[in-house]
Amino acid sequence: MNAYDFDKTIFRGDSTARFYRFCLARTPRMLKRLPRLAFEAAFVLPRDKTRFKQSMFGFLRDLDDPEGMVAAFWEKNCGRIKPFYLRQRKPDDMILSASPEFLLRPILTELGVTRLIASPVDVHTGLYSGENCHGKEKVRRLRETYGDVTIDEFYSDSHVDDPLAEIAKTAFRVKGDRILPWDA
Repeated sequence: MNAYDFDKTIFRGDSTARFYRFCLARTPRMLKRLPRLAFEAAFVLPRDKTRFKQSMFGFLRDLDDPEGMVAAFWEKNCGRIKPFYLRQRKPDDMILSASPEFLLRPILTELGVTRLIASPVDVHTGLYSGENCHGKEKVRRLRETYGDVTIDEFYSDSHVDDPLAEIAKTAFRVKGDRILPWDA
């Protein structure tokens, strides 16, 4: 099995940030949340990433049809999946991401990927039902869900994923469209 981070690895950019901007452009009432979000980015984010992201995802309550917004987002952004992934994808691939599961599930279903470990965020409220799936939490959730599964190849853009790279047989660093050895 091969495992991949999502944002900046197989997706060009950060899907959560792009989704937020996509929704903001279509839902002007979200603007009222920006001052508080800026304050929390400065004072909450450095101490508690999950709490900050949960607050940020509060914008989902401003959307009339959050699932419809997710679908519209992917209609516009599915072309951001990187060609290297489209060429090498396999049916048993796994995606491990800090992005919310509700955001990634539709595009991964379209790509034929059934294994997803991502942040558990309610699409209607923005509330988390667990920890932000980041760093060591990805390994913890992998082991909790799949036991002692073997990762043949692992791909990520960030050393935040060192814990996953350490348990993979081979790990690769994705820099734009270049695939490099993990330690390069």
